[in-house]
Amino acid sequence: MAEYYKEAQKLAQKDYRACISAGKNPCLPVLEDFVSTKAFTKGIDLGLVQIPAELIVGTKTRGRVNAFSSNFMPILDEDTEFADKWNRLCNAHLNEGIREPIKAYEYMNRFYVEEGNKRVSVLKFFDAVTIVGHVIRIMPEGNEESDEAIALYKEFVEFYKYSKINYVEFSKKGSYSELLKLLGKGPSDVWTDEDRNEFSGVFYYFKKAYFAKGGAKLQSTVADAMLSYIKVYGYEELIKTDSEEIEKNLSRMWEEVALQDDEEPIKLSLDPPEEKKPNMLTRVLSPATPAVLKVAFLYDGTPERSGWVHGHEEGRLHVQKVFADKIETKAFPNAMKDDDPLSVIEQAIDEGYTMIFTTSPRFTQASLRAAVEHPNIVIMNCSLNKSHRYIRTYYTRMYEAKFILGALAGSLTASGQLGYVCDYPIYGQIAGINAFALGAQMTNPRSKVYLEWSSIKGAQAAAQSLLDRDIHLISTQDTARFSEDTRESFGLSYISGDAKMLLANPVWKWDVYYEEILRRVFNKTMQTEYEKSNKALNYYWGMSSGVVDIEYSEDLCIASKRLADFLKESIIHNICMPFLSPLYTQNGELIGEDEKSLSLEQIINMDYLVDSVVGTIPKYEELSPMGKATVDTAGVEKAQSPGLEKPDSDEEDKDGNAADTQENNNDDAGNEETAGD
Repeated sequence: MAEYYKEAQKLAQKDYRACISAGKNPCLPVLEDFVSTKAFTKGIDLGLVQIPAELIVGTKTRGRVNAFSSNFMPILDEDTEFADKWNRLCNAHLNEGIREPIKAYEYMNRFYVEEGNKRVSVLKFFDAVTIVGHVIRIMPEGNEESDEAIALYKEFVEFYKYSKINYVEFSKKGSYSELLKLLGKGPSDVWTDEDRNEFSGVFYYFKKAYFAKGGAKLQSTVADAMLSYIKVYGYEELIKTDSEEIEKNLSRMWEEVALQDDEEPIKLSLDPPEEKKPNMLTRVLSPATPAVLKVAFLYDGTPERSGWVHGHEEGRLHVQKVFADKIETKAFPNAMKDDDPLSVIEQAIDEGYTMIFTTSPRFTQASLRAAVEHPNIVIMNCSLNKSHRYIRTYYTRMYEAKFILGALAGSLTASGQLGYVCDYPIYGQIAGINAFALGAQMTNPRSKVYLEWSSIKGAQAAAQSLLDRDIHLISTQDTARFSEDTRESFGLSYISGDAKMLLANPVWKWDVYYEEILRRVFNKTMQTEYEKSNKALNYYWGMSSGVVDIEYSEDLCIASKRLADFLKESIIHNICMPFLSPLYTQNGELIGEDEKSLSLEQIINMDYLVDSVVGTIPKYEELSPMGKATVDTAGVEKAQSPGLEKPDSDEEDKDGNAADTQENNNDDAGNEETAGD
């Protein structure tokens, strides 16, 4: 066995020299050097564990630290007693197998050997994938609120508690919950042996394909890449795919995988990009825009039953008229009807449409899959805060209009009590609530905003809850236009008994949005922007771009209109900032610095309510089935659940009406997406 020891020793010497050259410690790290004695006394016995060999990185004590290089290969001379014992273990492994478990400590999902260092060395030399060991877990003593690594590790611990899987490591918080959700598992679902075996096989094939494609050059983990893959192709399809096919698919979506390396993967475009002539062509759009650009619009509902879809349909008809014979458009309504939007996208592509707008965040995964499979098709998804390279997302800064409505409400209220009905706890919505409350405080410092959720009670019941509190000025559901049905109220309304007076309404100007986008497609500005960026592109335009506006009722007094116009012009010229810090949350936490506006990222990712809001962000289990489906796609983390629930297509709401008819004209009726920001 001496030849094996010599070979292992050469590996140790090579590793030792490489570490010295790189300025790294060439020996094994010692757990006792950075974990306190007190922490050891609180160790958690995990029992016998299949330890991934690559995660065994050091020793508990200094006893054998100089016997191994950092890769656990032996570094002592061949004539030592250590070498003799190593050779005997090598012989035992080859003849009968090493069966005795090692003893190790786990800290931050890395393992440090207490007994069995030579066994680990021999097994690593022979490329063992796992090594059986009796493991004690040592929990880190730091604060997870100030240490992101500790916060991520605690997410892993919770994942391991039910899965008993220790080889899945993510680099970003929230990924374990996201994985469970994509696997269709709840937060406390116990994994069966069959679950683990199936996942282990899938992970092995994916890992093989990932490194064959060049994954070792990326800083992100195998699990990061696998999560991106599942978002595109789904777990069920991954199960049925071999390494060769996975590698082909990875080649198609490699930019999406590489995007995980970026600490800030999303680039926000706050206004339409400047018109510039491109220097070179991209593969996203064809080198020359065809004589007639065929553009498809996918709807999660119908224009007749949904104000949200109606607004996008008006936008489609507008661009068809503006661009005339340069463009051909087609609407594909009810694209979620059979829960298979991908087939509708494929139908549009088969019919020759080369640019596709998918107008709901529930189309995100299907949009991404189609974009990966058809790199010459441009797909844009109407959603917010999505880090996908192959599709662009577009949305509006509706919180700007909400701030103005809040200021109007604050100036008009006598009691200081205002109402707000929101649909879903998703990206953008929380900002809308907070902006309304801050606007109200600006004109009435004593104002309070009472919050209700239509995705729990239904819009009518939510509004009635506010009326029962003697609150009459209410920001109700938004719409793309004023409702012709006098029984319903939208925007900022005064409601008293059967009398309902609409005062002002925030408007989504999809006609302006789509015209602006298509003009930049024709002049190649959009193509150039894609080419120059290696990030996910999110268009988040607002009042300064003309895609958000406010319509006033004839019942609103002239002084209030002047106030609203003044604030609108101030926002457009960046004089008035709705989220000027500091501001305080309901828990008393201070957000931001003195006299500075929060960043767009801070605004988008709000998962708290400001201190003048009375109410809470609903828990996942409180939502209706359709609400859960929407939150699964675009919900803020605080409202999400790791488990997936799909709504029934014939879902009945709490009032006994079909979900898409209860709020016949509001933005989320029928399609149940992020309508009322």
